[in-house]
Amino acid sequence: MYNFSSLLALAFAMMAPFSGTAQTPPNKITDVMVTLTVKAGITRDQVVKVMKEEVTATVKLYLDGKIRQWYSRADGRGVVFILACNSVEEAKAKMEQLPLAKLNVMDYDYLPLSPLQPLHFLVDAPPAQQ
Repeated sequence: MYNFSSLLALAFAMMAPFSGTAQTPPNKITDVMVTLTVKAGITRDQVVKVMKEEVTATVKLYLDGKIRQWYSRADGRGVVFILACNSVEEAKAKMEQLPLAKLNVMDYDYLPLSPLQPLHFLVDAPPAQQ
């Protein structure tokens, strides 16, 4: 019987790319992480002037179920959103609607997320040979 620690260790060990003959299911994008950082040379005043509108728009996205989680960056340079989107293109379309995007004062980095793929080995693995 597996315990949680050994399953977690197995999952992380198997996350590294490898070449083998085993087929793994395709990565299904379930969310997109968006990191927003203030562009170089942009002043605090430029950002603050639209913050009320920005916060209102992001709250609406949250209430619509499009923002699953949101965080402030610990370095104070922006925020991180986890969006309920199935593609980077869909996430970009949502972000482009926001006031800070329209003002062109932020840089955006998009990272598609999917379920932890090595867990498929637990449910899709062939039976152990005896």
